[in-house]
Amino acid sequence: MKRGHLADFFSGVGVKKLSGTELDPRVSKGHEFQGTRVLQNFLGLPSSPQRLPCTYMWLTDDEAPVRHDGTATWYDSRSNQPHRNPEPRLFYTVESEGVVGLAAEGDSLFVCLRKDARLLILLCQSGSNIEQQLLWLFGLTSPTTRLIQNDLRQTEGLRLDFAARQVLEAIEIEVPTSHDQWLEPIFREFGPKFPGTAAFSAFARRQAQDVSPLTEPDSALMAWIELEDVMFHTLERHLIDERLRAGFQSGGKIDVEGFVSFSLSVHGRRKSRAGLSLEHHLASLFEAHGVKFDRNGRTEGNKQPDFLFPGAVEYHDPAFEPGGLTLLGVKTTCKDRWRQVLSEGRRVGQKHLLTLEAGISSNQTSEMQAAELQLVVPKPIQSSYSAEQQGWLNSVGELIGVIKERAASKNSRDG
Repeated sequence: MKRGHLADFFSGVGVKKLSGTELDPRVSKGHEFQGTRVLQNFLGLPSSPQRLPCTYMWLTDDEAPVRHDGTATWYDSRSNQPHRNPEPRLFYTVESEGVVGLAAEGDSLFVCLRKDARLLILLCQSGSNIEQQLLWLFGLTSPTTRLIQNDLRQTEGLRLDFAARQVLEAIEIEVPTSHDQWLEPIFREFGPKFPGTAAFSAFARRQAQDVSPLTEPDSALMAWIELEDVMFHTLERHLIDERLRAGFQSGGKIDVEGFVSFSLSVHGRRKSRAGLSLEHHLASLFEAHGVKFDRNGRTEGNKQPDFLFPGAVEYHDPAFEPGGLTLLGVKTTCKDRWRQVLSEGRRVGQKHLLTLEAGISSNQTSEMQAAELQLVVPKPIQSSYSAEQQGWLNSVGELIGVIKERAASKNSRDG
């Protein structure tokens, strides 16, 4: 399957730590980002101030971005001092203060030059998930007070697989993933409509003949996820195009409510489908390995963990050893919801959580470890985590090994 690369969207990117003089009006009223001289490689040395189209975004781990579309000015602060070396700086406008003012000294600034020559100014808290994800996406090291850059005119940059596309979506950049060659087989199987998620996931797995769930469970899971994602967006684009062509008219007037309802349904379907498809593919993987499980089996307080091994009957049997039980939560992205898994089954000590989220911060994974929650991340995504974190993470194959080992240990005690 052909995938794009980061260089298809960006010419260059850089990151730096913000200082108080760049943000605090009590210290400076300059409204400018300093230490950005390396941007000369992309923007050139300004002989006079250049106003550039710019999008400013404040990013957090749990809320939608705060965004402002405006301009930024690239200028040489020493243009009137010919005896000194140039000192180019990036001036942000008063109108952008509602975004820039959310950052604090020590937070991270990402300056990204898009292929369409628009600047993208991204600000986020130091030590956050989104900071680690952006550093991984852009191929950058931990920021200092001087801009560290990656020239994407000289390299393709990261391949835009499922995990990378998720990070780009967080900064409101959507990567086209539809491939029209899938329309005919989808229509032949389901007709021109959205099928149920279980049926669609099974259909995607049947098309992925070059991966083995037995020998390469991590690669198989990601191949299934990738292919279904492409097929879904192919079908979605076609059906949305048909609906838009039909228009939104009611009684000779524009049907605003109809349009809003349709838009919400598209967004809702995307969110619910992603989580359900991941669960469907995992269930198929466990079945291939002969692992016994219940999906949404009930525990105390009517809680329903995503997967319970070997099942709810064993969980509620007082004679069944707790050491033979495994509880797995499944979340496409964790955000702050990972704590929900901790309360879903008292009889299970160490619980597991599987996610497709790239680059969760060290602060958060340390909290998980302290709470006895083992994070499971497919091998193709683990490179987005630090070396120290990777030593602690479980792969999907390792998770299956743990489940089987616990079941074997229980059987040996019974024997």
